[in-house]
Amino acid sequence: MATSRLQALWNHPAGPKTIHFWAPTFKWGINIANIADFSKPPEKISLPQQIAVTAMVLIWSRYSLVITPKNFNLYSVNVAMAGTGIYQLSHKIRHEYFSEPETEAAKE
Repeated sequence: MATSRLQALWNHPAGPKTIHFWAPTFKWGINIANIADFSKPPEKISLPQQIAVTAMVLIWSRYSLVITPKNFNLYSVNVAMAGTGIYQLSHKIRHEYFSEPETEAAKE
């Protein structure tokens, strides 16, 4: 039974023998880098970059379920990346617009 499932995965139109498998798999690296950036100070987060990344992955999430064959690997990496992008955006926006301005005395 396990052999038939592995063979079905191997021969799937979006399986490991195709670019449809490997491109999203390597895209997880970008997602991991975004997670590593969670510890960055908000001043170092690029708002336009995070907006672009979040918008792009939301569009690609939808696209990955419309194309034939459905690519759930692409869908999952894009949903995870949308989550990290939204987190980074909220982190930056909270810092820029909702935090108390620091005084010079507090900096010293």
